[in-house]
Amino acid sequence: MDVYTLGEAFAVVTSSRVRHEHEARLDVTGAEFIVAVGLARLGHEVAWLGKVGGDEAGARILTVLRGEGVDVSDARAQEGSPTGMLLKEVRAGQEAKTTYYRTGTRLAQGNVPVDRIAGSRFLHVSGITAALNARDAMHAAVRAARAAGVTVSVAVDYREQLWPDLREATEELGALACSADVLFVRQSELDLVKPALTGDREIIVMRGTRGVSVRVDGVRHDLPRPATPVVDPGGSEEAFVAGYLSALLEYLHPADRLRRGNLLTAFAASGPSDWQGLPTTAELPLLEIEG
Repeated sequence: MDVYTLGEAFAVVTSSRVRHEHEARLDVTGAEFIVAVGLARLGHEVAWLGKVGGDEAGARILTVLRGEGVDVSDARAQEGSPTGMLLKEVRAGQEAKTTYYRTGTRLAQGNVPVDRIAGSRFLHVSGITAALNARDAMHAAVRAARAAGVTVSVAVDYREQLWPDLREATEELGALACSADVLFVRQSELDLVKPALTGDREIIVMRGTRGVSVRVDGVRHDLPRPATPVVDPGGSEEAFVAGYLSALLEYLHPADRLRRGNLLTAFAASGPSDWQGLPTTAELPLLEIEG
């Protein structure tokens, strides 16, 4: 297995102003869900662990992942519980407003297959999982990976609405970041994970309009933000993670890792879905970006 990942996936309803909307778009999403699909489309072996409700939304999540070639043999459907949902309100000229509707579905520490993680090249987790209801399972997975010498990839992915207590967020995300061998962090999150910014881990900084950078073996590499049309930026950062990890798995040069991450960012932002625009390997050359 190239990458093992775990986290929560959601049904997502996208509309304009809900109080006046008569039609809305239904999709599925999730931070690790997007990373898994992005990697699978690029030909990598990926497994996703999650727990969904025993409902149509949960069935759709698992069906999509199977159809994309993601291994969901460890995933679980919890009968009698609904799948979580995101409501995304998108209006012209404004940042999308996202509301989480969380449920009782919860990954437990006992759901984590230690042997499967130990047999993978990478484990990828995110701060969203730390904020939601699978924190114990996530920590168990990280411990299993580190004990087996598996490379741990972490996306900080701080979402303010999921962390009522900033001190808790700083402690939890800082500790999670320190467990990473490969760390994805936004410029705005650097103060949250200060203890992790030293040492020899590979730190990729996403700087918004200023582009992306990484320091490897003491050398910093930078690329500008892709100058491509944006329909919906949702899923762009997770797409970048998938592209970067794909290139890392293929031992590409750090600048080429950033370039592939940027490519997937551009593909993901080109349509209204967080993940449906992600490319296959054959489609990568179809989009030209600078850098």
